[in-house]
Amino acid sequence: MASEAQGVELIRESMEGEERALPHIFVVMGASGDLAKKKIYPTLWTQYKDALIPKNTFFVGYARSKLTVEDIKKKAMPYLKVKDGEKEKLDAFFKMNSYVSGAYNDHAAFENLNCELNKIEDGKKANRLFYLALPPSVFADVTTHLKATCMSKTGWTRVIVEKPFGKDSDSSAQLSNHLSSLFKEEEIYRIDHYLGKEMVQNLMILRFGNLIFGPTWNRNHIASVVITFKEPFGTQGRGGYFDEFGIIRDVMQNHLLQILTLAAMEKPVSTSAEDIRNEKVKVLRCMPELKLDDVVLGQYVGDPEGEGDAKDGYLDDPTVPKGSVTPTFAAAVLYICNERWDGVPFILKCGKALNERKAEVRIQFRDTPGDIFGGQTQRNELVIRVQPDEAVYCKFMTKKPGMAFNPVETELDLTYGSRYKGVSLPDAYVRLILDVFCGSQMHFVRTDELAEAWRIFTPLLHKIESEKVKPLPYKYGGRGPPEADELSAKHNFRFTGTYKWSKPQL
Repeated sequence: MASEAQGVELIRESMEGEERALPHIFVVMGASGDLAKKKIYPTLWTQYKDALIPKNTFFVGYARSKLTVEDIKKKAMPYLKVKDGEKEKLDAFFKMNSYVSGAYNDHAAFENLNCELNKIEDGKKANRLFYLALPPSVFADVTTHLKATCMSKTGWTRVIVEKPFGKDSDSSAQLSNHLSSLFKEEEIYRIDHYLGKEMVQNLMILRFGNLIFGPTWNRNHIASVVITFKEPFGTQGRGGYFDEFGIIRDVMQNHLLQILTLAAMEKPVSTSAEDIRNEKVKVLRCMPELKLDDVVLGQYVGDPEGEGDAKDGYLDDPTVPKGSVTPTFAAAVLYICNERWDGVPFILKCGKALNERKAEVRIQFRDTPGDIFGGQTQRNELVIRVQPDEAVYCKFMTKKPGMAFNPVETELDLTYGSRYKGVSLPDAYVRLILDVFCGSQMHFVRTDELAEAWRIFTPLLHKIESEKVKPLPYKYGGRGPPEADELSAKHNFRFTGTYKWSKPQL
């Protein structure tokens, strides 16, 4: 059994040698924002204290606000996981930090940033990483100035870009063309944090490292595939931002579609980033544009009998425009027109203010032919639970224990918390930022991959917005609109309600 320390050592070994000895400078663009304090600085602290990144890595924050490193520390502290006895190490971490204030459209301010980076490097060979934790409105200015003033003259430069990667095909292409005019593809890291999750990364090994799945992973044996993302809370005061994008852009077009490509792609030639991304693009190219007839949209309303936030609907959020028809729930059916998957529905479902927190992939197999048990058997399912309580389990039929000779549903269950006790699974951002240090683009979105994803969704999004399609109401804390279940049933997903997975108590 690998311990947490052994797992950390495996990650550390991926950056051994000359590369690890070089100075690295990690620049957080937008250091005063929510993403920086809640995710990026906590991630960098974790990597620093576990010695996952090069020892002489320096951290520079950049934003418009007039701040100090102490201000950054105060903002981030509620989100840093600092154990007893780590205060000295935390102080050492923030001594490696500096902060530069400047506008995002001011060339002189970026020259000032470059002076700070040069001062840190002190004439030595060094690598630079820039994390753009910024609103899309300033991407063009910031990247233009970075290219003109802040590229490493002695080592490599890598740029991490946060979603949203545009709002539709045209805006995404405009951003991609702009980035491509400044940086090489190998310098651009479009981050989708779902690609850093343990069970998403496990999909490839489950599929291609086990003989038992290969022969049945196709249209001859699989009835439907359901990929689900559920959150038990609403917009919580972030409605202004959310309303601009909606649930399809926020979750479905990126997170869920990425999982779909990993579940559906052919076996790559190798585990190299380009071979894997080539196969993902092939899947997307086989998918027709999504039609409104294959979609159910919903918007949550308050539950009068609920408690706290549950009493408020989406339109009760003061940051949401009055009368908004932005969906907070969506279910969509997509098809892949190739030899393996022709006719198999891929059902994507995502929503806010639902009955639980859950993300999973559910592969439902076809009915067993030649039933001799009088209709008592149910379809087999393979479920990959992404969050919470990471697990892989298979629903299958067995004989009911005792004198009876009746089939009963049960499961083969690999729950990580039970099987791998004491092993801490790294946060998705920890994995992905380490990948950037290591130069691995396996879990990042390539330009052509992004273009194909937007091709599938853009016509639908334009139709929803131009026709102001009204979403169906669903109660806060429920399962979403009943019409979503009807859509799934129509497309060969069978829900019986006779079985519910429960977390093993070991």
